[in-house]
Amino acid sequence: MTVHPPLPARRIGRLQRGAHRIHYEVTGAGPAIVFAHGLGGNHLSWWQQVAHFAPRYACITFAHRGFAPSSAIAGGPDPGDYAGDLAALIEHLGLADVRILAQSMGGWTAVEYALRRSGKLKALVLASTTGTIDPARMREPERLRLQEWTAATARAAADCAGRGIHVAAGARMAAEQPALHLLYRHIDDMNASLDKLALRERLMTGRTRAPEELAAVDCPVLFIVGDEDLLIPPFAADAIAAVVPQARVLHIADAGHSVYFERAQVFNRQVAEFLERAG
Repeated sequence: MTVHPPLPARRIGRLQRGAHRIHYEVTGAGPAIVFAHGLGGNHLSWWQQVAHFAPRYACITFAHRGFAPSSAIAGGPDPGDYAGDLAALIEHLGLADVRILAQSMGGWTAVEYALRRSGKLKALVLASTTGTIDPARMREPERLRLQEWTAATARAAADCAGRGIHVAAGARMAAEQPALHLLYRHIDDMNASLDKLALRERLMTGRTRAPEELAAVDCPVLFIVGDEDLLIPPFAADAIAAVVPQARVLHIADAGHSVYFERAQVFNRQVAEFLERAG
């Protein structure tokens, strides 16, 4: 009979933040990785990462305030509260140091937390996101590409919508991995009542920082981008990393906005190697 190693321990908790409850889960034990999800997800989005990293790390997933199963918020959440929620969760769990892996909207959470210079951050992974850093403040020649990219991706996004394809998943995922695309939509549907257009506008309003400001983050930074991303310009990461000494960029071909979901094997391997080097 084959003997399998025991499954990593898992526990579920709630953090009270004023009138709001933040749902979180801790899977595994060891150095801590905190995962901050995007607009189309919640804590479940990271299922492929938790399964990969939990044998060696304590994987902390959570649902941002206003995202189920965290408590609902009338009128939707204010992204300005996200970094404070993350800091409170880290304190609540008594984490001495953390590695943060953020995707899309989660980048707003992670960048603002990182700029607090808490001294606890060992490594930062920004996947398909610039967070609160404004791509319109990129250096040239990347900034010159922004208008053309925006127009082209708007057309591609409209085509996806017309075909029932989730733009954050992308046409390639829908065609090549339809089961993954379906799961992505199911997770997104858990927050169908949330006004995501209004929340996206709030996120854009909070995108005010210059790329050079990320240099104040005192830890290694890895940008991971899918070259077919329709929501965040892939070249923005290159422009930011060029002015942030501890940052580097990994491009993944044949992947859209949700590269962590679509190309989990290569994503997990590259993140694992980065975290190993970061210590």
